[in-house]
Amino acid sequence: MHLYFEERNIPPKEQVSKVLIAHGFHKEVTIQDFPLRGNTVYLHIKRRRWLDKTTKEVIQRDWNLVAQGTRMTTEFAAFLKEISQY
Repeated sequence: MHLYFEERNIPPKEQVSKVLIAHGFHKEVTIQDFPLRGNTVYLHIKRRRWLDKTTKEVIQRDWNLVAQGTRMTTEFAAFLKEISQY
């Protein structure tokens, strides 16, 4: 199963004081999530970026979606780690 997500055009709350304009997307990321009814689930995520009109700096959200060193969500990696201890 493949699910596709695109980040909405709502700038990060931490950057409210800046004048930001939509500046496209990062390359799509695909991560594996919990199986659903025996089917493998892949999440395809397109992260948005914004441009600060004043400084020309590219702004993005700080997402920690993918567990370090894996292609799975953090929750799925933690689940697998926990069951492997038994």
